[in-house]
Amino acid sequence: MFAIITTGGKQYKVTEGDIIFIEKLGAEEGSEVVFDQVMALSNDNGFVAGTPTVEGASVTANVLAQGKNKKIYVMKYKAKKNEKKKIGHRQPYTKVQITKIVG
Repeated sequence: MFAIITTGGKQYKVTEGDIIFIEKLGAEEGSEVVFDQVMALSNDNGFVAGTPTVEGASVTANVLAQGKNKKIYVMKYKAKKNEKKKIGHRQPYTKVQITKIVG
């Protein structure tokens, strides 16, 4: 059984027990999160694609951690202007474990 969910503007294919890193959610560590935007669902009865979502389907997950990815560096440069700028960025994430798929 798997589901395709949408969160943070991205789509993820998940099964029960999966641990995924998603865009940061405003949830505490140890709390439970419900994703109700299920785009597709596959179970014993077959495959169901939503238009745009599957009605009555949801995915429940536990929040394991909040954190930041590794730092990436971006260089801005303007030719012939003697202008350079180095910028660093760390993208925040939420680590969740999928516990239940209902549909």
